[in-house]
Amino acid sequence: MKYSLLIPVYNRPDEVDELLESLTRQAMTDFEVIVVDDGSSVPCADVVSRYDCDLNVHYYAKPNSGPGQTRNYAAGHAHGEYLIILDSDVVLPPGFLAAVDADLSREACDAFGGPDRAHPSFSPTQKAINYAMTSFFTTGGIRGGKKKLDKFYPRSFNMGMRADVYRELGGFSDMRFGEDIDLSTRLFRSGHTCRLLPDAWVWHKRRTDLRKFFKQVHNSGIARIHLTRRHPGTLKLVHLLPAVFTVGCALLLLLIIVGAVTWGVASGEAARTAGKACLLVGLLPLLLFSLIIGLDATVRNRSLGVGLRAIVASFVQLVGYGSGFLRAWWHCCVRGRGEFEAFRKNFYK
Repeated sequence: MKYSLLIPVYNRPDEVDELLESLTRQAMTDFEVIVVDDGSSVPCADVVSRYDCDLNVHYYAKPNSGPGQTRNYAAGHAHGEYLIILDSDVVLPPGFLAAVDADLSREACDAFGGPDRAHPSFSPTQKAINYAMTSFFTTGGIRGGKKKLDKFYPRSFNMGMRADVYRELGGFSDMRFGEDIDLSTRLFRSGHTCRLLPDAWVWHKRRTDLRKFFKQVHNSGIARIHLTRRHPGTLKLVHLLPAVFTVGCALLLLLIIVGAVTWGVASGEAARTAGKACLLVGLLPLLLFSLIIGLDATVRNRSLGVGLRAIVASFVQLVGYGSGFLRAWWHCCVRGRGEFEAFRKNFYK
């Protein structure tokens, strides 16, 4: 057995159905599938059983312990030479495994990962969120890729590793967010090799509304501080950019408010001119950023509606991540509180 596909799931049977259906159409068939229900109140055992005749699929259920520990549980039942970790909200194109196998045959490595895309059937909001998470103009550049600002760290929605290396590293830690970056960091520090496989991409649904999206990226910002504490020296300038963006937006909004009030209520011409100048100085950077995002997203998706939504999604993504980063810095670095103590409601429900 060459590949074991590990799929943790929590209350998402419909998504698992779509993912398993896409696996039945893979051009390469030397793989097994291991689905683990992580204490779901809506289990997917019936969904998985429908694919018994079409896939080498195995189903397990266990008490809730978070995605990382659930993947470790799945890895403990895997027989493949390589472990491929997938989130339940992805769908694979028919050539996914063939692309992985071809790339590894050309150049072997210990770990790998691929990019994600928005399927044409996704809603405009999902496409906008996908843009915000993959664009070079947001932290898509931090995540790694062809136009990356940092080295490529595989993410758990599309992540592969040699099984013996995974077990050597002890698999995922007990982190609820950032556990994939934690594993990748330990991988690099152990001297193992890792590559981006550009052709091994997946369709990734991500969040379906901006409120859930904000919570996701806010928690990711918190996790960055926890990762820095676990792995001193890994915090880089690019990781600070969303926090700088967040503080900058707050200052620009303050400038806009002060300028608008001064322009509106001041009686002297000099004061009114100064207020107008403050208003323009505050508005122009925000409008320029919005214009860049809107045009790029519109062109990439061939949709003005997606472009306009991408502006909002990009602000949510950057401010969500930046505010989470600042919040964790305050609680953990300034006040000295621990990961569990400070963020029990965010991570440990």
